[in-house]
Amino acid sequence: MIIYIGADHRGFDLKEVLKKSLKLAGYSVTDFGNAVKDENDDYPGFAASVAEKVSSEFETARGIVICGSGVGVSVVANKFKNIRCALVGNPDQAFDSRNDDDSNILALGANYLDEEAAKKIVVTWLETPFSGDERHKRRLDEISSLELKTLKDTDKESADGY
Repeated sequence: MIIYIGADHRGFDLKEVLKKSLKLAGYSVTDFGNAVKDENDDYPGFAASVAEKVSSEFETARGIVICGSGVGVSVVANKFKNIRCALVGNPDQAFDSRNDDDSNILALGANYLDEEAAKKIVVTWLETPFSGDERHKRRLDEISSLELKTLKDTDKESADGY
């Protein structure tokens, strides 16, 4: 499995720590930036790059996006088709986000996690499979239906000139 990762300046240091830890654990990691800590960068581009890539490879790839709160990168990532990005603050949430919701992008808030907590969250998230329980599948199907409806409504609005 390949992992795509990206962070703004507030998440940069944690991204670098996690990237190193993931590579040591044998994961293939592609960094979508930022390549340097730049206090003037903005999270939307980094989160969008990760989400776009995971969206096109949603059956085989996962992503990790990081900003100060984790909220901004989560909002951006969830704009993409086939993405279920979960903002997670502890290993139990990481487990549930995979087991119940089959999340494929993990959002982290660097301002609220130390390195060890973040590593535990990432390990739990990566090692937890989707349960496949019928109730969870049903809910994911409902989400997919909403996603398709929203895309159709957007296409219709564009065709109508809105």
